[in-house]
Amino acid sequence: MSKNKNNQVSEDNFENLEEALSKTEQYIEKNQKKLTSIAFAVILVAVAIFAYQKYYKTPLEIKAQNQMFQAQRYFEQDSFKLALNGDENYPGFLQIVDEFGSTTAGNLSEYYAGISYLRIGEFQNAIDHLNSFSSDDFILSSLAKAATGDAYMELGDNNKAASNYMNASSINTNEFTTPIYLQKAGLAYEMIGDYKKALAAYEKIEKDFGKSAEARDVEKYITRAKSMIK
Repeated sequence: MSKNKNNQVSEDNFENLEEALSKTEQYIEKNQKKLTSIAFAVILVAVAIFAYQKYYKTPLEIKAQNQMFQAQRYFEQDSFKLALNGDENYPGFLQIVDEFGSTTAGNLSEYYAGISYLRIGEFQNAIDHLNSFSSDDFILSSLAKAATGDAYMELGDNNKAASNYMNASSINTNEFTTPIYLQKAGLAYEMIGDYKKALAAYEKIEKDFGKSAEARDVEKYITRAKSMIK
């Protein structure tokens, strides 16, 4: 009896499977044109993405990198205005940003432009370009944030300067740059009268970066901040 019952269950399962397959076939037959259109659209999108990458974005990236070469040389020579504006033969970083902003080279030109403006004393322009720069590179990201802090300090906005220095200190924690940024943040906090945050920055240098150059005389900053809190 048990065997007959099992056979019955198997037959029922088979019938259910057949019914499900039949419904699937009916659905496919009924919506064949629609399904074909969807499949064609997926293929078309994939081909379009491939073509965009190979025939547009990659050549554009190569062209942008080639265009950057002379601007970078001017930058390395501290010829910041030429780096920004170019000459009669080569574009500067500003033109590269305008023409190739969607490329990696165009994005990097935002960084170079920001630093160039910082060096020639055009601090708001420096901030604008540095804020437009973004990167997965921890070193460049921290340098950009610190440079933004420098620009805000020059403009007298010590609150934003401190915030950018603290961001820079946390992006790429290391023995060399982090204590520099923390010390700058501490000084900026002191200038706005926030001695508790200044003290926290200085104490972090003492605790976590005791071998750094900034740690050698950080005790005097700690003492000063504590005295101001009292």
